[in-house]
Amino acid sequence: MDQETPETASEDLYIHHQFIVDPGQDPIRLDVFLRRLLGDVSRTRIQAAADQGLIRVNDRPRKPSYKVRGRDHIFVLLPQPPRTAEIVPQPIPLDILFEDEHILVMNKPAGMVVHPGVGNPDGTVVNAVLWHVGVRTPLREDVQHPDDFPRPGLVHRLDKNTSGLMVVAKTDQALAHLAGQFFHKTARREYLALVWGRVSPESGTICAPIGRCPHDRKIMEAKEDPEEGKPAITHYTVEKHFNFTTLVRCRLETGRTHQIRVHMKHIGHTLFNDPEYGGQYILKGPNTGAYRQFMKNCMELLPGQALHAGWLRLMHPTRQKEMEFSCPPPPGFQEVLRRMEEGLRLQARL
Repeated sequence: MDQETPETASEDLYIHHQFIVDPGQDPIRLDVFLRRLLGDVSRTRIQAAADQGLIRVNDRPRKPSYKVRGRDHIFVLLPQPPRTAEIVPQPIPLDILFEDEHILVMNKPAGMVVHPGVGNPDGTVVNAVLWHVGVRTPLREDVQHPDDFPRPGLVHRLDKNTSGLMVVAKTDQALAHLAGQFFHKTARREYLALVWGRVSPESGTICAPIGRCPHDRKIMEAKEDPEEGKPAITHYTVEKHFNFTTLVRCRLETGRTHQIRVHMKHIGHTLFNDPEYGGQYILKGPNTGAYRQFMKNCMELLPGQALHAGWLRLMHPTRQKEMEFSCPPPPGFQEVLRRMEEGLRLQARL
């Protein structure tokens, strides 16, 4: 069996596997074959992924019953790669906009990390969701559980200081269905971003590959060479011009890490108060004490970048019904916009 190294797309929580089947392989069901090969993945997850077209054989989607043969090329896309860290359920309040037995849609507050990791072992969305769905004992994602064991899954994430809408799958079938929507770009995500400067033209599309910054591995950057990054596309529309900032609505066509933050900086409009990309400095406007104090006061209302995931559209995984959700920015963000609007009115009267 020839197996390529899995490539993890961390921004959408997928893992890829590619296999070339041994020439002497006897015919065997696809789900059985992959269950034996991927020992930490349940047959239910494999079947759900195949049903959503996330498993391809010789570049064609195949059902779980397909009979694998020698020299078949198999591509597998599975949401949420297994992790070995222990995750402890915690009774953290969640702002839930919709919930049924398949999915929940929540409004994540700015300042909350989505998934436990180095430096953030708990207090995350995942810790809270596990408790919410009834899990009371620590969960290890590398341990096989019964198929009916509550195991909520993520198909997208928001940065720590980005607020707004997230969808969480509550079953493997829902997880595979949602992963298919994000992978095939049928789900729609839109954000509000406050950026430095006057954005022109009023609408546009930013196409720039995104990859790791070689000087600081914690941040990303737009790449001139497509071979150095992953394709990334952001559509934007101006919502409101202020004196030295602009409110824009951004629609993601791809879901790269820090995509909006990187793309807006790439076109010269760093997000307001973005600590990783230089937006915490006063980048536009007069060098007067009153103006600088005004901007600093606005920044103190935000925990980080002024970015809010305000709209989400998706297909319900079992009802086959399109669902749309929206939520306003958090109070601090709204207060910044109110002050920017007031500053605009004051300027007009001068």
